Amino acid sequence: MAFTRRRLLSFAVAVPAAAIFAPLALSQAARATKPAVYADDGIAIDGSDAVAYFTEGRPVAGKADLTHDWMGVTWRFASEENRAAFAARPEDYAPQYGGYCAYAVSEGYTASTVPEAWKIVDGKLYLNYSRGIQRRWERDIPGRIAAADANWPSVLS
Repeated sequence: MAFTRRRLLSFAVAVPAAAIFAPLALSQAARATKPAVYADDGIAIDGSDAVAYFTEGRPVAGKADLTHDWMGVTWRFASEENRAAFAARPEDYAPQYGGYCAYAVSEGYTASTVPEAWKIVDGKLYLNYSRGIQRRWERDIPGRIAAADANWPSVLS
């Protein structure tokens, strides 16, 4: 391939353009890959049993050998009954907003959660980043849920 003036000029224009636009394309691709369900090391709710929030009214650690894969992550359960209930109707038990912090989603971004910062509202499980953030979320639960519903799932991109 012979180098002509036209090829050299095209190359001179293409290289700086690629340097400018490649990082933008990479950052958009990285944002678009945020998973729909928050999971630490592929385990939802830090290994807590999602059904137990409803049946026992508290977070209960799930067992590593009692699992169900749903939405690309592994959910752990404290009992076979809870696993069967979740497998039959995961949408009834899985936390809202993919287990991301309900307060953060109401603000337009995502954040991790801890199993201890939770609340069931109108039969739905909501998790928060911390107990302190949960107290802030609880100041206006209906308003926060409405804002989070409006932001979800656009906060994933």
